[in-house]
Amino acid sequence: MKYRIAAVQSIIILLFLYSCNFSRNVKQRIVLTNTSKIDLQDKAVAIKRESLKPSPDGYFPLITNENGDKIPCQPDDLDGDGSWDQLFFVNDIPAESTAVLSLKWIKNQPGYVIRTSVRFGKRSSENTSVLSRTSDTLFSDQVHRALGYQPYQTDGPSWENDRIGFRHYFDGRNANDLFGKKVSWMSPDTVGISSEGAVEDNYHVMADWGRDILSVGNSVGIGGFGLMIGDSIARLGITGADTLNNVEKSIFSILTEGPVHSVMHFQYQNWHAGDRVYQADEKTGIWPGMYAYKNTVKISGLQGDEMLLVGLVNSNTDHTLTELNTGNEFVMLYTHDRQTYDKVWYLGLALILPKDAYAGYGEAPEEGPFSKTFYGKLKIKENTPVSYYATGCWELSDEGFRDSTYFRNYIEDLARQLATDISISIE
Repeated sequence: MKYRIAAVQSIIILLFLYSCNFSRNVKQRIVLTNTSKIDLQDKAVAIKRESLKPSPDGYFPLITNENGDKIPCQPDDLDGDGSWDQLFFVNDIPAESTAVLSLKWIKNQPGYVIRTSVRFGKRSSENTSVLSRTSDTLFSDQVHRALGYQPYQTDGPSWENDRIGFRHYFDGRNANDLFGKKVSWMSPDTVGISSEGAVEDNYHVMADWGRDILSVGNSVGIGGFGLMIGDSIARLGITGADTLNNVEKSIFSILTEGPVHSVMHFQYQNWHAGDRVYQADEKTGIWPGMYAYKNTVKISGLQGDEMLLVGLVNSNTDHTLTELNTGNEFVMLYTHDRQTYDKVWYLGLALILPKDAYAGYGEAPEEGPFSKTFYGKLKIKENTPVSYYATGCWELSDEGFRDSTYFRNYIEDLARQLATDISISIE
């Protein structure tokens, strides 16, 4: 009996020591190999959780490079089940080289410079203050024209990185707008809120961080989408003058928000497009270092004669759309002009579209629910995701963007960066 008690005590002590020394004992090497001739900057790296050794609850990842410098990282829960799915970080990897990183798990969460963010706020009535939220549901009769007031801070969620910011009109319009940034830090949480806590348009004037610079109007903005059904264009949602949405139920949630990765999820239930009804799903993500965000769309209820239309507003430019095919897996559509409010600043806008789905481009009518917009056409299959990138490059973010060649070179390089795969091995 004494031996059994001693054995049990030994096991308890060992378990305690294991727990205390977990950060020292459980280590892995992450080897990233770039075989291309391109220097990769802030290359996004996502590692599935099952590829890593298990970690106990309450421990946090710490990644360091060969010099011992911390690499900001975060666990992401992308399916919303309360358990993280992947470890995400960004890293520079020179051409034809290998980066060897060390991963361990520690008890105290490391502090990192915040390089991505999502902001979402709502007031429950016209006379109550805006409160921060991580999710919301909008029914078809709750659009702001029907309510008589705007419930959402910045008309819906806004998201940003250290280069650029965007906002989505979740009030039924489902257009994507652009925040030009002059700084790398995140814009204040009070953008879109008055000092009394009410919804306020205070972002169309210059602040130290930047401002809203894009006139969206009745377009879908930069990266918003709709469908081409036969020869007709169907908008997901409505324009600002409408009082009833064509989407019965819109659901928004923030899937992950952290120093290097933020992802939002939109679900559009029963989207009525003429005599058809679709279900649409959209995931919008951003990571540091690029003047762009990633959008992934899938639609069900397709009948086979549809194309996904990805929009690029053209209300403030007389220039034609330029198609750029650089030979990698993407095709780019872009404009460059003084196409900000009142045509004050130079702004380059681009869509980076997957070549295997690309089916050309066109221009929407001057008037109507899907207007003042160039668009790229993408082949789409039933309930199958298709991903693309939307890019905005403002001259006050980088004075080089005043020049169309500089802008074109940037989006070409970004497309090459995005198209370049790296090898990831876990040891």
